[in-house]
Amino acid sequence: MAGPGTGGCQGRSHGVIPPALKVPEGIFDAEKIRIHLHMFDKILIANRAEIACRIIDTCDRLGIATVAVFSDADRVARHVAIARESVRIGPAPVAGSYLRGDAIIAAAQATGAQAVHPGYGFLSENPEFAQAVIDAGFSWIGPPPAAIRAMGFKDAAKALMAAAGVPVVPGYHGADQDDDALAAEAAAIGYPVLIKAVAGGGGKGMRLVRDAASLAGSLAGARSEAMAAFGNGDVLIEKFIRNPRHIEVQVFGDSHGGAVHLFERDCSLQRRYQKVIEEAPAPGMTAEVRAAMGDAAVCAARAIGYEGAGTVEFIVDGSGPLRPDGFWFMEMNTRLQVEHPVTEMITGVDLVEWQLRVAGGECLPLAQEDISITGHAFEARIYAEDVAKGFLPAPGTLTHLRFPAGVRADTGVRAGDTITPYYDPMIAKLITHGPTRKAALATLARALAATEVAGSVTNLAFLGALARHDGFARGEVDTGLIAQNLDTLTDVPPAESREIALAAVALAGVQATPFTQWTPLRRTIWITDGQAHHAVVLTGAGGDWSVETGTATHRLTFDAGWLVDGNHPAGRVVDTPDGVTIFGAHTRHFALRDLLDTVSGTGTGAGTLTAPMPGLVKTLDVAAGDPVQEGQVLAVLEAMKMEHRMHAPFAGTVVRVPVAAGDHVSDGALIVEIRTGDG
Repeated sequence: MAGPGTGGCQGRSHGVIPPALKVPEGIFDAEKIRIHLHMFDKILIANRAEIACRIIDTCDRLGIATVAVFSDADRVARHVAIARESVRIGPAPVAGSYLRGDAIIAAAQATGAQAVHPGYGFLSENPEFAQAVIDAGFSWIGPPPAAIRAMGFKDAAKALMAAAGVPVVPGYHGADQDDDALAAEAAAIGYPVLIKAVAGGGGKGMRLVRDAASLAGSLAGARSEAMAAFGNGDVLIEKFIRNPRHIEVQVFGDSHGGAVHLFERDCSLQRRYQKVIEEAPAPGMTAEVRAAMGDAAVCAARAIGYEGAGTVEFIVDGSGPLRPDGFWFMEMNTRLQVEHPVTEMITGVDLVEWQLRVAGGECLPLAQEDISITGHAFEARIYAEDVAKGFLPAPGTLTHLRFPAGVRADTGVRAGDTITPYYDPMIAKLITHGPTRKAALATLARALAATEVAGSVTNLAFLGALARHDGFARGEVDTGLIAQNLDTLTDVPPAESREIALAAVALAGVQATPFTQWTPLRRTIWITDGQAHHAVVLTGAGGDWSVETGTATHRLTFDAGWLVDGNHPAGRVVDTPDGVTIFGAHTRHFALRDLLDTVSGTGTGAGTLTAPMPGLVKTLDVAAGDPVQEGQVLAVLEAMKMEHRMHAPFAGTVVRVPVAAGDHVSDGALIVEIRTGDG
């Protein structure tokens, strides 16, 4: 067996894109690389959306046929369209489709696939599914089931890593799940502590507890969410590291005893334990600390006989400079990570190709000393989510979608596709690369401002604010940065007068022609941008208009496009089915306002709680006539595998509850109506 940090075989160099040959707008350039892969002719991808499309890209380059699987909601999805073949596996809910291992294996048998790639999420870290794939005679493009099982529960994984000499965070990982026992352990560890689900990840079943008084409620919430997401409500408790950074190391192993790492990624920019922007390499990393973390990660992989792609995640003390004794094992993800592109960009390695080669029995393509870092890379996750509503998922149909040239955009959707409430609302991952961190971050900020999405609310402006944040630019990153600056990062300034004028001309249906009438037209239109209503007066004709917005007057002239006061607008204007959208640092959607449309209220002292998105009413804790206190939890809505608690806005009495626990509700559906005592 090769020593720590080395490959198991020598002299293999395929699967690598030399940095000088990398092209930012694509994944990899097939014409510049000799391909020697012959072990698979056809594979089935047991996943959907962006990661399925990403795997298909590499398979197409290597001449490997692909089979997509799809639910009823994904019948015309992009991954289905670009795969060679596709097979329906069930209805839209994941329990009846993407979590149906038997249906996926049957699809592989029916299409003559030789191997199954699980992607990430769904069944990718399910050892029983991996074993079933192998038992059915297929190659499993992932680690051995035993390795998945060893890392599948955080408590057992930490014990195993501690025995292997990998540093772990102090905590309780025992089997006793009694509330009193857990309270005693938390007190012994010392507050603040983190509660974590022993199964799964992604921030589900995780709670930060700052004092003993908050423990019982946090335990109940973490267990409930963990049970819903993973079918296992057990938790562990560990010490909360102040000013923590989340740094992970990409590892790879083969069946010949080889194991290497491909350096680190910093994933500290998180919100509610979910990653937002990732980068590689980590800011402030030194050669000494990198060597220590890399050796620890490879040691962890060797301890479980790891094969394929995996990620060892460390919690790191970010209160000062990084140091070799300032990191601790958190967990190992036994699959390809969402953020793997940043590693690909700095190493020139196609990680999916490496997965295919290792699963086919080949040695690792490179030894540790042959892997190097070139430049810096960032990845930003673009989601259909409403930042103003607490980052709630925002399903909708994408009426317009455009990514800037010159950067990598990994996506599973196209214009016209629908972001449904059944799955993760990711639209795309935007990946940039540059010779330095400063250059790569500047490119990311420009790329986010130039990305155009209409038809759904997105987090683009939030991501852009992060990319322009002074502290982040200086490399001052820890997992608390977003929470500490949330108000600034999520602030949406009112629409500028120039934007209002440009939208008004577009919505008025002005014909930009050289013909000018003897008497200029004068008309008033009423438009809305969702935040405010505007009465706009337009005077002019053809391609020359004076536009009064109420706060300023602008001259709009047409010259191969509208000019505002002689200047090209900062953002593009695109027509959408219900109005116009102006893209830029903040995406603005404007529509004509119907003056006959009135809003009826329920009177002073009345309040309604409505569903912020389609979902399942998981619990309903009140009935008509019940008294409630301000802040009391009245119902819990489950959507996209997350629980959303609905609180009473004031003390009063419940007057109406038109739904029941177990009901599926649409966006905006009334859940509970309450009234103050004197209402």
